[in-house]
Amino acid sequence: MEPEHQHRNDGRHAWRKRVVQIVATTGVADISMYEIGDPGRPVDVVFMHANGFNARTYLSIFSPLSAQSRILLIDLQGHGGSPQRVVADGRINSLDLVLDLVGLLRVMAPGRRVVLSGHSLGGCVAILAADQAPEFAAGLVLFDPVIISRSAAEETLASGGPISPEPAIALNARSRRSSFASKQQAFDRYRGRGAFANWPDEVLRDYVHDGFEADTQGGVKLVCAPEWEASNFVAQANDTWGALERIQAPVSIYRAELGSTCQLVSPCDLPLRRGRLSVETVPGSTHFLPMERPDLVRSKILAESCQTPPTTASF
Repeated sequence: MEPEHQHRNDGRHAWRKRVVQIVATTGVADISMYEIGDPGRPVDVVFMHANGFNARTYLSIFSPLSAQSRILLIDLQGHGGSPQRVVADGRINSLDLVLDLVGLLRVMAPGRRVVLSGHSLGGCVAILAADQAPEFAAGLVLFDPVIISRSAAEETLASGGPISPEPAIALNARSRRSSFASKQQAFDRYRGRGAFANWPDEVLRDYVHDGFEADTQGGVKLVCAPEWEASNFVAQANDTWGALERIQAPVSIYRAELGSTCQLVSPCDLPLRRGRLSVETVPGSTHFLPMERPDLVRSKILAESCQTPPTTASF
């Protein structure tokens, strides 16, 4: 594995890792992030990763934008450098992650509208946060966000609990191998296999770097505990469809052609939506679209962030 860099400015790609404190429902909390670009300029984009991953996974994807934008890649609670504070058992929705994001926006982008972006679970969190705190949302750019079918969403909301019985993806998360002798062994095990089959080596190295920590046996273990990853798969009592109808900021969705987690396939699926909505299925892509098409991710993020209003939000 490559050595850790907490700060880099090589004249092309500038980034640094930092931890900020926010006020959350559970009290003061530490949120870890990678900050790309000039820290002296206002924040342009805030991006949230997929379930089980971490902010660093996307560092090589976004760092080429450091000259044009200031981008925050956030470690969601229980991932990367953001400690898990909520008990996994019994969670019914993603509200804890959403309120963490809103708390972070109050610290890092006070009085400013930014582009909220995310992959998979991160896209769902972005949608719900834009609904909770619309004063921060200039626009949303989402990559295969978790949007379950409207009927399933309504059923889950009506039941007031997590998905039951647990879907196979949650059961697989619970049984996932959680420890290795070293980060290098984990990298070698994952490389070219399963979900990581199409990942560039640099992206996989970054995921493993922040995805594992030392254990008590002299090896390494997953930072995102299997139980926490599974809880995010079953805690789907989120009013995502209603949020998308209420959000007035423009929303752009780029969904996978193969194995998509986004059941919203056309703007016609949301006839009551008031603001601009675009939905594009990316040919040949899987759920890991950002890893497969970093060029597309960068171009869509840059295009939307350039439209961010220069004026501050009113409260």
